[in-house]
Amino acid sequence: MHLLRLGPRGAERPAVHADGVTYDLGHLTPDITGTFLAADGLALTRAALAAGELAVLDVPEGTRVGAPIARPGKIVCIGLNYRDHAAESGAQIPAEPVVFMKAPNTVVGPTDEVLVPRRSTCTDWEVELGVVVGARASYLTSAQEAANCVAGYVLSHDVSEREFQLERGGTWDKGKSCDTFNPLGPWLVPADEIDDVSGLGLRLWVNGELRQDGNSKDMIFDVVEVVRYLSQFMVLEPGDLINTGTPAGVALGHPDPKPYLRAGDVVELEIDGLGRQRQTFGQA
Repeated sequence: MHLLRLGPRGAERPAVHADGVTYDLGHLTPDITGTFLAADGLALTRAALAAGELAVLDVPEGTRVGAPIARPGKIVCIGLNYRDHAAESGAQIPAEPVVFMKAPNTVVGPTDEVLVPRRSTCTDWEVELGVVVGARASYLTSAQEAANCVAGYVLSHDVSEREFQLERGGTWDKGKSCDTFNPLGPWLVPADEIDDVSGLGLRLWVNGELRQDGNSKDMIFDVVEVVRYLSQFMVLEPGDLINTGTPAGVALGHPDPKPYLRAGDVVELEIDGLGRQRQTFGQA
């Protein structure tokens, strides 16, 4: 099953897609939030589907798909977490995960317009595997404990402005937190429905040209290690989003002139089993 949110921005309604049919989740929850996930919302959804308790939802063609979770409490990101991306960036393989934060209000839907910031010259793309936290995580001690805290996975686009990130005072957050800089979705897929999260293909195209073609098996720190590690430094709450890094092929890694994004560019991206996104870039 796939959890999703449908409708205009700010007025999305929760839904679940299973066996080719979309059902209304309003019977169970007003939205797909951390509170819903922490209350065993995925199991409740499965039980309601099995019991035939959910109404079929009519989804007219052209209905907007929002981010599959309501605004997360926080977005935690891992930098340089693919060996090939570290190499193209000229960076050493990190001994520990590189951690930075991204503003929660950057999240938009998978086909929403993304805005190139004012005075931007280095807006870049990054396809990433997103992890949605389903249970409070603090000082976890094992991989199994970490796995138990994962609700599911989602396709995430960690859009970045490299000049803001790297040349404007050394604070990565400035290049990561611009408006619309985290398209998310189209679905949240429960963790137990992904057979091997360490073997997912990630791909991204710019104006039809394949730019990234990687696999999560090349992560330096895998999903459960990232969750365990983060819990040593911060409390992860249900509904939080973790962006786990990007493979090689970003604009920053290209030889000059670097093909940074401009208004009018179209970016498409996908991860095996997690769906596909398409954004047209506009100007802020």
